[in-house]
Amino acid sequence: MSTESNPTKICPTCGTRLNASATRCTVCGSTFSTPTVAAKAVQPSRLPEVTLSLPLVLGLMILLMAIGAGAVYFVYNANRPEQQASVVPTFTPTLTLTITPTPTDTPTPTLEPTWTPLPTLEYKVAPNDTCISIAYAFNVSVQSIVLMNKLPAACDTLVVGQTLYIPQPTPTPSPQPTNTLNPTEQAEASCEKLDVIVKDTDSLSGIALNYGVSVQSIKNYNGLTSDVIFAGQKLIIPLCERGPKDTPTPTPIPPYTAPNLLLPADGAYFGSANDVITLQWASVGELRQNEAYAVTIIDATDSNRGKFVEYVTDTKFIVPVSLRPTDGTLHIFRWSVLPVRQTGTDQSTGKAVWEPAGAVSAERVFGWSGAPGQPAP
Repeated sequence: MSTESNPTKICPTCGTRLNASATRCTVCGSTFSTPTVAAKAVQPSRLPEVTLSLPLVLGLMILLMAIGAGAVYFVYNANRPEQQASVVPTFTPTLTLTITPTPTDTPTPTLEPTWTPLPTLEYKVAPNDTCISIAYAFNVSVQSIVLMNKLPAACDTLVVGQTLYIPQPTPTPSPQPTNTLNPTEQAEASCEKLDVIVKDTDSLSGIALNYGVSVQSIKNYNGLTSDVIFAGQKLIIPLCERGPKDTPTPTPIPPYTAPNLLLPADGAYFGSANDVITLQWASVGELRQNEAYAVTIIDATDSNRGKFVEYVTDTKFIVPVSLRPTDGTLHIFRWSVLPVRQTGTDQSTGKAVWEPAGAVSAERVFGWSGAPGQPAP
């Protein structure tokens, strides 16, 4: 028995078995539709495959988690409010106030000037010279010349051209000014004062009324020229001038003490044509605008030259060259200093009118000789 190897199909109408390629049933005449060949499915192009090992995948996951945790921590710290530091209560011991007495200022002692002995001078005896005239010219004693040159006591053996050694006198320093305050400075130091800072709503009259001090007193102590003040300004209130009156009667200025003369030394001699004579004295205190020192110089040798007076506010004065003797002989000058105060102006001359404001100093003398271009005697 042979087995059919050709494929067959069955007619759907009559059930006759037909060849698989038949298009019409031979029994019933039914026509078959042309079999449809299934189209081959089109497969899309495949992407490249990346193969990762398991340790690498775990490492990438851990790295991504760490980055995410860091970002979250940064954002959280940037937005959270600052934490208040925890305050730990501490116990501060109570300090006991110890009153320390204020040390008393010890005045600095005034150093006395020391003088270096001056070298001896050489002098050639001229005609008609005597020991007395030489001693007077150099402001020394006759005995000092006799002892220095081992001359007889009568000193009557001088010879023209003889060399004599003249001892220069050691200048006696004038007493130094003391630290004692004058009456005006004592009154200033004893006055009680108060420092006040001006506010926006303050006025000078209101401050004066509040402290019972006159407006003029506040202006005087602070150097004010008007009643205008500004906020933040520091004012000195002189409480010692409190009184019922707005404008108290000014206290008269006490007289000054006599000035202490310093240089040149009493009896000094100037014989060179280039000598500059500077008179110096100690201050009697702070002078006011209308006060000065009257320096008086008198040529005691020539009374016809009169008295020379100059007013200065400094404590020194340079003697003008116009007072130098022109006859080539020794002239004796007396000088003194007096504190003065201007009380007005002479209408006829236009010069200031001065009156004494204290005591006059002790008088000193100095010798001056030799005209410009001529040697000293």
